[in-house]
Amino acid sequence: MSIVKEFKSFAMRGNVVDMAVGIIIGGAFGKIVSSLVADVIMPPIGLLIGGVDFTALKIVIKDGVMDSAGKVVSESVSLNYGNFIQVTIDFLIIAFAIFLLIKGMNNLKKKEEKAPAAAPAPSKEELLLTEIRDLLKK
Repeated sequence: MSIVKEFKSFAMRGNVVDMAVGIIIGGAFGKIVSSLVADVIMPPIGLLIGGVDFTALKIVIKDGVMDSAGKVVSESVSLNYGNFIQVTIDFLIIAFAIFLLIKGMNNLKKKEEKAPAAAPAPSKEELLLTEIRDLLKK
């Protein structure tokens, strides 16, 4: 089998397509959560702390150097821990949302498993055999 045919059969399997759809939806969900954290959650938290913009929090290790014309010769080096805090909160929200989703799916599965299928009504033959058994017991 040629490589092209092998790849086509691999790529068209249901699991691969489902995984691709999941990755695309996950990426979009990640963008939504990032926007939620950056634009909705962090500004009020920063306001409560005293007007702090978390993305601006950093420790400058080495200042940038500019020449006499005002052109940057070398960029400043800094540890952007505020951005790290924001990304960590993004992760926690995404992890919690996925946890709730999986928990909901598991609860639905449990409800499906708990509902036993109703036993079918006994056939005429079974009823007749039951009567014969009961008569023989007497």
